[in-house]
Amino acid sequence: MMNGKKISDDHIRCLLELADWAPTHGLTEPWRFVVYANPIEFCHQHAELYKQNVTAESFDKAVYNKLFEQGDKASHVIIAMMKRGNLPKIPVIEEVEAVACAVQNILLGATALGIASFWSTGGMALRPPMKDFLSLGEDDHLISVLYLGYADKQPSGSRIIPLEEKIKWVG
Repeated sequence: MMNGKKISDDHIRCLLELADWAPTHGLTEPWRFVVYANPIEFCHQHAELYKQNVTAESFDKAVYNKLFEQGDKASHVIIAMMKRGNLPKIPVIEEVEAVACAVQNILLGATALGIASFWSTGGMALRPPMKDFLSLGEDDHLISVLYLGYADKQPSGSRIIPLEEKIKWVG
């Protein structure tokens, strides 16, 4: 759906500033980001990671091609990671949630700027070879690969379950 038009790096910096204001227990600020201003570079590396880390029998050329071409029309790719802090009393889930909040801030800011987005954890994203590629520690996690770009038509959102079915009022 993205059209290949470039987002200014200043807008990307603003989105990352929004991310930096996410809530964080113990002020651990566990979010870390890798920004690819040329998404094709990441996509080609991602596809090669896939190729190098699957057996010949399980290699799927369609999966390889999808990973290789996924960012062809994106402007930027932002990889969001959780870097475990040095406060072991903070549960890992809270660190992951803090990074998810940072990602949501990016996505809300992107929407406000008319930027389309796609949150991915497919391909090798959640597998050990990607952790190695990103030099993540044992307790660190990749949270999302965000593809950002402009689109000629903004996607429309919908929900399957009505809001009323998701809420229980007490008192």
